[in-house]
Amino acid sequence: MKARFLWRAHRARLLDQSAELALIRRNIRPGDLVCDVGANKGSYLYWMARWADEAVAFEPQPGLADYLETVAAALPMRNVTIERKGVSSEAGTFELYRPSVNSPEASLVPISGAESIQVPVVTLDAYFEPSRRVALLKVDVEGAELDVFKGAERLLTQDRPVLLFECEQRHLREGSVFDCFRHLEARGYQGQFIDGRDLKPVADFDLEVHQSQVGPRYWSAPGYRNNFLFKPV
Repeated sequence: MKARFLWRAHRARLLDQSAELALIRRNIRPGDLVCDVGANKGSYLYWMARWADEAVAFEPQPGLADYLETVAAALPMRNVTIERKGVSSEAGTFELYRPSVNSPEASLVPISGAESIQVPVVTLDAYFEPSRRVALLKVDVEGAELDVFKGAERLLTQDRPVLLFECEQRHLREGSVFDCFRHLEARGYQGQFIDGRDLKPVADFDLEVHQSQVGPRYWSAPGYRNNFLFKPV
């Protein structure tokens, strides 16, 4: 299990998420507290924990949380806290929808035909003490990004963390990815989208071009773009 985890983490850094992880590396400083919302199998979490002083990971799927806890103990990653919770704009017990067990597409947003399980949910503002600044926030929650940010009002306005998040129109039941962008811009953030090895302003982001929904498995097309970097200005 440990070897497989490390292989996956290194593959992510060198191949699959190399641009995203390079940006995370560039925006973490020694002593930082960082947060991974939607940690899944931990490919981002491993590097975030390596580069920061402390990392908190939220993963509401029980099987994946078990996996992360086992790997964190085995490596060990002593500066990592695994929280078996979802994150949203309100705290409570919510339905988590998932197409399959341990699915990377699990979401608090209803998914047609998916099974659901009840999971505890927190807000980032309630979870983190105001005395400790969160320096970087990575979010991968399959359509619930805006709710995560709505529950992090204090973090966004006081801590001013760097934000790296996935956002896709195909996962939204209503509204647009631009609603998320506008929410962050209204709080003094400036956004870019990752275009291969380049960063381009979100003003140039075009749903018809960068998230075209034409063709089978369109989300795997070479020009499909779904990762965004927002920084305080």
